[in-house]
Amino acid sequence: MKLTQRIGLTCLPHHTPSWRYVGKKRTLGENITLSASEKTGQCNYALNTEDSHSEPSSSCLQDEEMDVPEVVEEIIEMLLTGLRDTDTVVRWSAAKGIGRITSCLTSALSEEVLSSALELFSPGEGDGSWHGGCLALAELARRGLLLPISLPKVVPVVVKALHYDIRRGPHSVGSHVRDAAAYVCWAFGRAYYHKDMRNILDQLAAHLLTVACYDREVNCRRAAAAAFQENVGRQGSYPHGIDIVNTADYFSLSSRVNSYVHVAVSIAQYEGYLYPFVDELLYSKICHWDKGLRELAAEALSALVKYDPDYFSNYALEKIIPCTLSSDLCMRHGATLAAGELVLALHRCDYALSADKQKRVAGVVLAIEKARLYRGKGGEIMRSAVSRFIECVSISSVSLPEKIKRSLLDTLNENLRHPNSQIQDAAVNALKHFVQAYLVAASGGRTGDITSKYLELLTDPNVAVRRGSALAIGVLPRELFAHRWKDVLLKLCTCCAIEDNPDDRDAEARVNAVKGLVSVCEALAQEKEHSGIDTVEDDMSLFLLIKDEIMMTLLKALDDYSVDNRGDVGSWVREAAMDGLERCTYILCKRDSVGLTGRSGQIDSVLELQNSDDSNQLYSLFDANLATSIVGGICKQAVEKMDKLREAAAKVLQRILYNKIAYVPHIPHRKKLEEIVPNKADLKWGISAIWVGYLYWWVARLFKEGITHSIVRVSSSGRK
Repeated sequence: MKLTQRIGLTCLPHHTPSWRYVGKKRTLGENITLSASEKTGQCNYALNTEDSHSEPSSSCLQDEEMDVPEVVEEIIEMLLTGLRDTDTVVRWSAAKGIGRITSCLTSALSEEVLSSALELFSPGEGDGSWHGGCLALAELARRGLLLPISLPKVVPVVVKALHYDIRRGPHSVGSHVRDAAAYVCWAFGRAYYHKDMRNILDQLAAHLLTVACYDREVNCRRAAAAAFQENVGRQGSYPHGIDIVNTADYFSLSSRVNSYVHVAVSIAQYEGYLYPFVDELLYSKICHWDKGLRELAAEALSALVKYDPDYFSNYALEKIIPCTLSSDLCMRHGATLAAGELVLALHRCDYALSADKQKRVAGVVLAIEKARLYRGKGGEIMRSAVSRFIECVSISSVSLPEKIKRSLLDTLNENLRHPNSQIQDAAVNALKHFVQAYLVAASGGRTGDITSKYLELLTDPNVAVRRGSALAIGVLPRELFAHRWKDVLLKLCTCCAIEDNPDDRDAEARVNAVKGLVSVCEALAQEKEHSGIDTVEDDMSLFLLIKDEIMMTLLKALDDYSVDNRGDVGSWVREAAMDGLERCTYILCKRDSVGLTGRSGQIDSVLELQNSDDSNQLYSLFDANLATSIVGGICKQAVEKMDKLREAAAKVLQRILYNKIAYVPHIPHRKKLEEIVPNKADLKWGISAIWVGYLYWWVARLFKEGITHSIVRVSSSGRK
């Protein structure tokens, strides 16, 4: 390419064409020397027509008579072919050559070159041709060879290139085309006067900011923002230009989440950007091939609802609901997520949906199941999307017929049985709000049946069913088991232990049982003023059960060292047990503080409890023996070989030592533990090199104090 263009230049006369667009240039020194009167009379952006040659003048006539050798036509054809090359470096060299050769041609021939370059943007061309065409247009504009009279036919092509994204299997191509299109816009800002770019910038601004906020690739977001900044800086006072440039800067666009949820929302408040942003999300992003991007697009769409709820209710929601049944998996998944997020956002904006729209929203899940869209490829992500949709509908309290309520509950129960943990988590989150919104106020028989059903499923042979049931019990409202809480807690305690039958053992089921057990304890132990149940807070047997049974169950879970082909799966149970011990410790300590101070809430003085009479310990729920067992069990995990587990244990111990809301008394050797585990945010207990030093020092101190029995574990083989 380089050799070809050099040969072409030797065949053409070396002169600057008079028809070329000449931008006005001024040095910084000249700007400083301008007087105030000159600045007033000669605006930087309203320039005289003599300074810019936007159209071919009469002086071009002598150029039209220039004799151009025939070989130049072949050379230009070779350079145009180079713009289609598969290698970027070749396309870039060919674009440079097109610019250099065109600068030596007549205006008529330059128009022919431009027309040939625009042919590269035809739908039948590949992404390489679009990229090479953008590079050629940028070179022509940068050299003043693309006259303003040709911009109306160039700008639509550039706009298409800004949104060029062709899907190919599980990915797409076109990021380099979008980046090059932003470069073209950047070249426009540097090449033309404000009077020639006024209308063009109005067309490009919304598209540039759409790419800057919503493009998947960070280089495209930054390129589009740089092009917009260049146009704002060189083309004059663009409406809200400075504010937008400060919002969409180089660093704020580095994070895709920040670009979608914060930067775009800030820009959308200005006139002219909201509806292009919504169209981009509706037509390009919620059907994107990237699953994470579809989820983010649904969230970003809901963040824009506050600016025009009527538009989103009457247009966007109506557009999305039919797409939930699309044959394209990406479209129906993104549409289901977006529909749920829009309903939730409208609810948070205090916008009431009409009865007809509520009916249409209520029938979305039923229509998806009727179309059997859970089957085949993509059924799993559709289950997660449907669970999220039910969660949004439940939070929004959309009116549902009884038949649909039963159908949605069955859907959630099916998702709870699924072996995929992500589907189970989504179903649990939806069940938490669904039961509270639609079943708590219903008849007591129905809610009692739900609790009994999940309790029975805790012993189901299917491990996936046991996992989902334990999580489901943990999120049920306390009204559902207020009168049978003891049975629920004891059943969950049983499920936390290692199963007798080796074939039934499942670490994830035990982890979920521990999590569900602790969640039920917290729900039952909530303060009386936040609960409508009198029989729970006043019944001391609940807290005695937590102290005697639940704490012992969690301490036994710290000895779960189960191993399978995935490694030390018992570490998952031990980590959940440490978290549960911490939360149950706070429950008992808060209850003790209520008994000592005569009221609930935050303790007025920690020293008041530290210096309390020893006789109060006889009546306390959290005594010295329990404190020693808990701290010893956590310390044992803090010296395990797994970095993640050590760090989790050290952070739990740190929170227990320095908690100001619920002071934890009776901790043995508190002062020495506070020296070993300081109250610092950058606790590096998980780093092996630092931990070894801690370990030697800690063991030496503990041997000296005679409490090493808490951290020494004898394995089945007798090794210590």
